[in-house]
Amino acid sequence: MAALDRARAAGIHVVACTGRPFPGALPWLHRLHLSDPVVCYQGAQVRDLDGATLLDHGVPRELAMEVVRWCRERGIHVQGYRDDQLLVEHDTPEAREYSRHSEMPIHVVPDLDQAIGPTTPKVVIVAAQAKVEELLPRVRRRWKGKLNAATSLPTYIEFTSVEADKRKALEFLCRRLGIGERDTVAVGDGRNDLPMLEWAGWGVAVSTAAPEVLAAADRVIGPPGSAGIATLVDELLSAR
Repeated sequence: MAALDRARAAGIHVVACTGRPFPGALPWLHRLHLSDPVVCYQGAQVRDLDGATLLDHGVPRELAMEVVRWCRERGIHVQGYRDDQLLVEHDTPEAREYSRHSEMPIHVVPDLDQAIGPTTPKVVIVAAQAKVEELLPRVRRRWKGKLNAATSLPTYIEFTSVEADKRKALEFLCRRLGIGERDTVAVGDGRNDLPMLEWAGWGVAVSTAAPEVLAAADRVIGPPGSAGIATLVDELLSAR
């Protein structure tokens, strides 16, 4: 937190780019003393801290329901969102695990088709890590060109619109802030961070990231607890 405070005091915009829904991201933004807009829902939305929506690229209902029906047929937990609410058709252990992590309550609905509205920010599969690794290439082939599919945590597969990922959302926000691509540093550790790291002027991966993320990075820092972010901030400030 102190490192981020130093960066902000030096005039650097510090932007959280997260797969979390906005309500689940907001407490962390306050804890980290961040004040810039947040990229949330895996890049499907950019929101001001007061909740105002600056960018919104949701998954159309018909595509979302393709994923939901595919999961229903295979007994896989799947969920959607509407008006910042977490929507599930069944109260499952997977739903409860996601609820704990995201700090969002579960809302059980009879039918996601009726509940999610014309679009939903993302559709999420929650399953054991081995199952996620098995499913990821399959769903990417199944919805290639129609949906983005990536992992954030090892037990989640997150589907977003082809118009929505962290890169596109960060690019939108940088244009709004008047920041050029070459002046952007992106830090991440998930497959969902890969487009953002490839786009940024300096892509930084955490050492525990997936191999393809590490391969795309310009720099690798240590895992949480190793002062990796603090070291990176000090380097950025010394180079100014």
